[in-house]
Amino acid sequence: MIMSEPVARNDSGASAPAEEEVLVKRARAGDLEAYDELVQRYQERIYATVYHMTSNHEDANDLAQESFIKAFQALKSFKGGSSFYTWLYRIAVNKTINFLKQRKNRIHMSLNDLDFNAEHDPDLVAFVSDKTPRREAGLSELQEKLNAALMKLSEPHRLVVVLHDVQGLSHEEIAKVMDCNIGTVRSRLFYARQQLQAWLSDYLKPT
Repeated sequence: MIMSEPVARNDSGASAPAEEEVLVKRARAGDLEAYDELVQRYQERIYATVYHMTSNHEDANDLAQESFIKAFQALKSFKGGSSFYTWLYRIAVNKTINFLKQRKNRIHMSLNDLDFNAEHDPDLVAFVSDKTPRREAGLSELQEKLNAALMKLSEPHRLVVVLHDVQGLSHEEIAKVMDCNIGTVRSRLFYARQQLQAWLSDYLKPT
């Protein structure tokens, strides 16, 4: 399975639930072509999620492939209570979290991926807006600080930022992936954003 560069997407990844259900049933019956079609649908999103958590293309590729293999082996346990891609995300996320517990890797995210409620922070707006001298002058340094700040977050808080601000999942979808309630997702996302802003605030202040 050859993975492409991480691509953030805002669609739910399940444009045809009925068709997906048919593919899952066929795959559960051992139809490898049906499962391969499911892989093709979601491999970029799974890869991108894992990459943003590990900041390593090779690790992301390996973990994504392992996630699809594990999902295929566990298909009979999939009861259809949630969409297939949500179930698959949970497998990939859990596998990646376990991996990160064993190896502390840096994570890399684009500044443009993150939503800090920027409209309330003129300094941040100036810095992340395209085609401004200030952005061009200090983007690299701020990116380094952002990576360091993200690594300070706990695994659950880092994950909720990746799933929401990079992958574009809704609060409801993230709750299913992380097996928690929507209120927990919202509070974690709020806390994570507040922490990231606080850790970057000194750098963003005008000199």
